Amino acid sequence: MKVSLKVSLSGAGRTAILLPMKHHRPLSAALPALPPKLRTVAASALLWSAISVLGALQTYSDNLRAGLASYYPSLLVTWFIEYAVPLIVLSAGLSILLARWPALLARPRNVVLLFAGLVVVFQPAQWTYMAWLRGYLPIASLTDAWQLLLKMLLVGWFSTTATFAAILALHYARRARERELAWQRSQSDMLKLRLALEEQRVLALHAQLEPHFLFNALSAISALVRDDDKTLALKGIGRLSDLLRYTLSASVRTTTTLAAELQFVRDYLNLQRLRYGERLRVHIEGECPLLHDVECAPLLLQPLIENALRHDLDCREGPSDIVLHFAREGDAMFIRVTNPLNAHTSPNPGAGLGLANMRDRLRLVHPAASLRAGPQGGRFVAEVRLPLADLN
Repeated sequence: MKVSLKVSLSGAGRTAILLPMKHHRPLSAALPALPPKLRTVAASALLWSAISVLGALQTYSDNLRAGLASYYPSLLVTWFIEYAVPLIVLSAGLSILLARWPALLARPRNVVLLFAGLVVVFQPAQWTYMAWLRGYLPIASLTDAWQLLLKMLLVGWFSTTATFAAILALHYARRARERELAWQRSQSDMLKLRLALEEQRVLALHAQLEPHFLFNALSAISALVRDDDKTLALKGIGRLSDLLRYTLSASVRTTTTLAAELQFVRDYLNLQRLRYGERLRVHIEGECPLLHDVECAPLLLQPLIENALRHDLDCREGPSDIVLHFAREGDAMFIRVTNPLNAHTSPNPGAGLGLANMRDRLRLVHPAASLRAGPQGGRFVAEVRLPLADLN
């Protein structure tokens, strides 16, 4: 029996390596209803029971080839009691300990101390347990103790050390997986937070824009009322209602098309024409079918036109000279709104809504979009660049 046990130790090392190929999922996954600690103990017991079955089978086969009388059930009991039970205690206890205090492995020094505890405490306890099962106890003298130590010195080292290494590897893999999941959750939370912030920025920009537009439109109608032109004032109210429908729909959208924006600008100019009459002249150049495909932020063009009107018609006599020009240049659509400079007014057409505000609205739809504004050749030019990469 002593020879067969020593031979079976090497067999245990071989069969333990084959088990992961046979089981396609962790043993703990088959025990979802148990509490975590009991699930750990049960998984360890199932694993080492399977190893005991295979180890006893290997020992039984080796004994048959050696011509030794052998009985498989007794070999299985011996394997389980002598080898599996201590290793079940080790693997389950170490797994529970590391799950409860993962900081034990935070430093390499702690790993060395754990292994030292295995050598100093567990291994002698395992030897004493096996010696008791084999009838090597009690010990009558120091010589008997020394002989017992020599007999047991090589027993269980491989399986014990391999179990310790496997538990540590599983613990590190589990911690790495937890860190990866935590990182993924943090990235997902950050993305959701950024999206929520962008949505709030869009809502804030719309909330700022719509009262601004409504105030200026009502100012145009109030001018007609002051002039006692009731017919034109009523027409203005009707056209204002059409414009408000567009602004309300724009408040729940983040994008629209340049064609829709251009039509809105035309409706807005028709409303303003009730106030300015024939003095209002806006030249639209470069209109093409591509405008139906280019996306932009809602209410993008109207503020530029409105500011150009305020710095042209309201600052001098005679007709306006405002140009709205569309042009595709390479991979971008350029929108230019120009009006004459007036020496008696500020050359900044972004007053009111604000150029910074408009740049923010542009970036919400097109991160690569831009807005430039400034005097050029006696005129003030506001130029918007929209990328066309999505259309290619």
